[in-house]
Parts: sequence; C-alpha cells; structure tokens
Amino acid sequence: MNGQELVSSSPRNSRNSPDANQFVLTFENNRFASELFGQFDQNLKLLEERLHIDARARGNSVVITGDIVATNQARRTLDYLYDRLQKGGSVERSDVEGAIRMAVAADDQLSLPTMEKKAKLTMGQISTRKKTIVARTPTQDAYIRALERSELVFGVGPAGTGKTYLAVAHAAQLLERGAVEKIILSRPAVEAGERLGFLPGDMKEKVDPYLRPLYDALYDMIPGDKVERAITAGVIEIAPLAFMRGRTLANAAVILDEAQNTTSMQMKMFLTRLGENARMIVTGDPSQIDLPRGVKSGLVEALQLLSGVEGISVVRFKDADVVRHPLVARIVRAYDATPIGGPEGGAGES
Repeated sequence: MNGQELVSSSPRNSRNSPDANQFVLTFENNRFASELFGQFDQNLKLLEERLHIDARARGNSVVITGDIVATNQARRTLDYLYDRLQKGGSVERSDVEGAIRMAVAADDQLSLPTMEKKAKLTMGQISTRKKTIVARTPTQDAYIRALERSELVFGVGPAGTGKTYLAVAHAAQLLERGAVEKIILSRPAVEAGERLGFLPGDMKEKVDPYLRPLYDALYDMIPGDKVERAITAGVIEIAPLAFMRGRTLANAAVILDEAQNTTSMQMKMFLTRLGENARMIVTGDPSQIDLPRGVKSGLVEALQLLSGVEGISVVRFKDADVVRHPLVARIVRAYDATPIGGPEGGAGES
C-alpha cells in the first residue's frame, strides 16, 4: 500500500504549466520502494523523460511535480508497478515503459480530462506456469483481450510489436488450462513457394529455421523438456503451411505466422481448416511481403474480405507499439515515411 500527500499546488520548476501541482507518494515497504525507483533512481528518471515531470526520491517516498495530467499519469504508473512488486513480480525498464504508455493512453481516451484521481491501471496479461506477460502498449492490451474473446484473430503490424510472441503465449496458456488439446504452429516456408526439397534433413530439420521465432516463444512459455516431449507426442505440432491442406483443425490453438507471404488460395485453405473448439491466430506484416511481383497477399485480401465478419477480430499494431529497442520504432517510422523504390513482389498490395 502507498499513501499520497498533497504538498502544494504551485510549480517548483519553470517547465511546469500554470495548472501544475506537487505531491508526495509514500510506499510502506522500503525494499519494494527501492526496486520501484530503480538503481540510481533510473525508473524515476525515465518517468521524468517520458512525462516531462520532476520526480525526486526521499527515502521510501517520491516527490512528484509537474503538469496535473502528467503527475497523475506518474502516480498511476508508480501505483501499478508497486502493486506488481507486492504480488511477487519484478520491475524492469520495459515494464516502466509499458506502464507509462498505458497511463497516457488511459487519459487520451477521456473526452474531458479532470483533476479527479483516476482508477488504477489494468493491463491485459497472459499467464503460464513459467511466465506471465503483461501488455506494454494499449494495442497489446486490445490484442490480449481479443485473443480471449474471439475464435479468429488477425494481429497485423510491424516487427517488434509482440504480435507473434503474444499469440504463442496465449496458445500455451490455453493448452495449460485444458481449453485445447494441442498447439499447431505454421508458417509459409522459403518465401511463399515452400520449396523445401533441396534442403538437407527430414521435414522437421527443413522447416525449423523458418519457424525459429515460434520455437523461441514456446521455450519462453513452457519448460524446454516439456516442449520436446509435447512435440514428440504431437501435442505441439510445427509444420509448413502446405501441410494444412485437407485437414480439419479441431480442439487446437492454431497460429499462422508471417501470413503476408501466403497467396489468396493458401489463406483461404488455411482459414477454412478451423474446426470445433479451435482458436486460430493469424499474424503478419503487410509491409514485408516477399511474394513474386503481381501475386496478391492472402493476408491483405483476407483483411479486406473479412472486415466486419462476426467472430473475427482484427488488431492493427503501429510503430508506436514496437517494444524492442526504441531505435526499432524509429527505423520502422523512417521506412514507412520514405518508401525507396517500392518493396519487392506483391508488397505494393499493402
């Protein structure tokens, strides 16, 4: 628990607006307060940078000064992170970034901002025995909620937004809950043609390099030995898209990754595999299409044709949702703002 004391309603430094205020947040647990503030108060410094406020630690308290809206956002951020620590979680820089984004988004959604104390932050999360993932952006929050709600979800947007990682996490959660009997992971291999014959090894060895991001996410959610046993037992199946033809995928969580590289026929074939008690998640980036020139992306077409269809959710990520290194978001914005010669093949269909 933490307390709040109003210190004054006047600014302490020149960067505050006339509507500035100052208050003190006091946290009862000294160890949690130290973790909350970060080594050398690095988390408070991040709050200052992102919200343009002043945050100064005094023992297990922090004095927050600045614009009323921004200081309330800082309070909600710190309240949320402290509660996370109390529940046994940790606070990393990425967690602080995510909490700030959610606090700002909560205010952006209000038509009439007020000085009243807003409700605590609530973020969508996915929990498995090994790990709990909490939404770090409003779009991730919407995506997690869509995964819980809809039988077919499209997650589309640039690299680094977590769309594939969250999809695999959700599938692992469903498997642990007993809501599904198996996980099926698929991806178009070697562009869209799936020309695997020239590669050495059996089928698993041929497709493994193309499915590595899915493997990495799986091992983050499920202990490695259990992943291997589940693959051997067929509880987790990893196969190229071509192997889905003719099947009915029932009682399963099915993920199609890199879906922008499917043709129209491949996408239709995949979507019509959906069977009883199945959940299907399709992820892709329409700006990264590798299909031959003139071939329309099945993902782009599906997004057009299925818009508004009951039971289907479409969540669109933007560069602001990139949760990798901050530089990645700036790179995405630069490429989006200045197309150079147009992408290869069917990328122009996006």
